[in-house]
Amino acid sequence: MTKAESMTISTDQFPALLEDLRATFAPGLTRDLAWRDAQLDAVHRLLSENEDAIGHALAADLGKPPQEVLLGELALLYSSIKHARKRLKSWARPRRVSTPLLGQPARIWVQPEPLGVVLILGAWNYPFQLIFGPLIPTLAAGNCALLKPSEIAPSSSALMTELIPKYLDQRAIRVVEGAVDETTELLKLRFDHIIYTGGAAVGKIVMRAASEHLTPVTLELGGKSPCVIDRDADLKHAARRLVWGKCINSGQSCIAPDYVLVAPDQREELVAAIDAELQKMYGDDRLGSADYANIVNHRHFRRVRQYLDSGKVAIGGKVDETNNRIEPTVLVDVAPDAPVMQEEIFGPVLPILTVADLDAAMAFILERDKPLAAYLFTKNKDSKKRFVETVSSGNMCINDVIMFMAVHELPFGGVGMSGMGQYHGKIGFDRLSHLKAVMSRGRVPEPPIRFAPYSQLKMKLLRWFG
Repeated sequence: MTKAESMTISTDQFPALLEDLRATFAPGLTRDLAWRDAQLDAVHRLLSENEDAIGHALAADLGKPPQEVLLGELALLYSSIKHARKRLKSWARPRRVSTPLLGQPARIWVQPEPLGVVLILGAWNYPFQLIFGPLIPTLAAGNCALLKPSEIAPSSSALMTELIPKYLDQRAIRVVEGAVDETTELLKLRFDHIIYTGGAAVGKIVMRAASEHLTPVTLELGGKSPCVIDRDADLKHAARRLVWGKCINSGQSCIAPDYVLVAPDQREELVAAIDAELQKMYGDDRLGSADYANIVNHRHFRRVRQYLDSGKVAIGGKVDETNNRIEPTVLVDVAPDAPVMQEEIFGPVLPILTVADLDAAMAFILERDKPLAAYLFTKNKDSKKRFVETVSSGNMCINDVIMFMAVHELPFGGVGMSGMGQYHGKIGFDRLSHLKAVMSRGRVPEPPIRFAPYSQLKMKLLRWFG
């Protein structure tokens, strides 16, 4: 299928497209491990053979510098593919379970089996990672997939629509473009699983639509991820990692530090350390730095710019309306109920609020929705332990930010309003599989204990076996 044919799929053709994918799945094509491995290899080739085109698309959509294309999009996908291919056979193998005495003689195991057809609704902030990242466990688990990239990153969406038919098996993997109308029509159909990355408002719409068919969902929704600076933290070290995590992709990351909590007497030193790190990374002309991405479009630019009035600008504050760029900005004297504290910022604005100590910081976090990520900088082992045990978040990192994404054995996902379901690595394979419980009984011996007529002796024996 050509790019033009793919782009001209109308919404009234969506049901037939889904039936085509079901017709592929039914005979078992995607259950074959060799097919799965070949498709994962094809994803790798799609990305590696088109790195320049991908870089140009991401520059057009988000102004991403080349190193962020590699670091934030491609490197993670390459390592995810390698990780899945190396372990595919072991993940798909039946998993033996011990047989209790009452169940003897028998063999018991868990049989992973593919779900069917998975709908993947991508996001615009990491357009390639958030389509192909979920696709990797979807294919590894033996499913068909229908992909819908975000229309807010049009160059990336168009490139994926062009490349996917050239590399992947079109009998099992299809891609459609579109916006709200197309997504609405897709959500009317019965898929076997839906993966959505984006905001909570749309996440509720996806979940509501999925409930009509009892379709399970994986929702990666983000939220206001806090960063706590403990009293004994190394402020220079914290500032360097904090600046990187907040400024990569111009703050348009669902796990970017959203706000900072620090003791009042440490605030000025932290602000100075952040300013020094910004100078090292982006120089004097931070707004015009070639190493700094754009805000995705003018609507989001206006949304983020309004947050600059939520406090006193301590660093930054300059904007370039023509190119949708906002300088890395630190706000102080921010009230807890200020507009910048009401929703995920998703931009290069960092509010710093003061709290008395770690206990006050944790209480502040616990009063709000559970975030997708939570960060703590500290040298104190007791502080680490209490933070991990007290603060509920989808993911957590101590003395750094974001880097848990590089560990494939760690599940990635939200909790509460920051999402549900996890993927990455083996847990992604399991999430996109049905783990079927199987018991194969022998014919003899046949203990009469479970059959009528019942007796006191059988009751005693049942209690003993239990």
